[in-house]
Amino acid sequence: MLVVEDDDRVAGALCDLLGRHGFATARAAGVTQALAQLDDAVDLVLLDLMLPDGDGFDLCARIRASRDVPIVMTTARSDLRWRVHGLHLGADDYLVKPYDARELIARMLAVHRRVASGARAARPPAPADDVRVLDVGGVRIDLGRREVTVADRPVALTRKELALLEVLAEHPGLVVRRERLLSRVWRSAHEFDAHTLDVHVAAVRSKTGVRSVIETVRGVGYRLGTG
Repeated sequence: MLVVEDDDRVAGALCDLLGRHGFATARAAGVTQALAQLDDAVDLVLLDLMLPDGDGFDLCARIRASRDVPIVMTTARSDLRWRVHGLHLGADDYLVKPYDARELIARMLAVHRRVASGARAARPPAPADDVRVLDVGGVRIDLGRREVTVADRPVALTRKELALLEVLAEHPGLVVRRERLLSRVWRSAHEFDAHTLDVHVAAVRSKTGVRSVIETVRGVGYRLGTG
């Protein structure tokens, strides 16, 4: 995993802690070093947001644009809007400093478990041939290829955004309860899960340009649009 932290003392303590819990770590002190070290061997990024040569949010967006590696943000910014912004950019989790080391390890292990089995668990059972490709208001969802296009142009969705569409597509037009979506896509119960779901729904709507691609059923959950 890659620890992106500019404070030498904090980075050293983190790497020691993570090493004792079985994580093989590399350290980057800023945006430039992080991008240079990001390769296929990196299976998780622990990302501090206050960096000397750029903003951690920007780095998160740049990583997510090309890689699906899980990202856990750590920062002293405790305001909910920053947490939501980080999740919107594609972070898998967000931890506010100061945090307990036990919580950090627990959350990182949870992310590892979700990544190890999440792709299989979030992907719905193979649908019948006649529903492998869905068209919702001009948004083409190809479940077989796991691709989403609008007007023949690919839409760059994150792993979680695509998984959300896949779960909804299991029963097109039927309501899926919020709890089921959280269980299937995130398999966690963090305090901001409700915000996480809403943020990802908003992201899918924004990226496709079709708000009705996911319809809100107030007080219950969401469903894939009916047309």
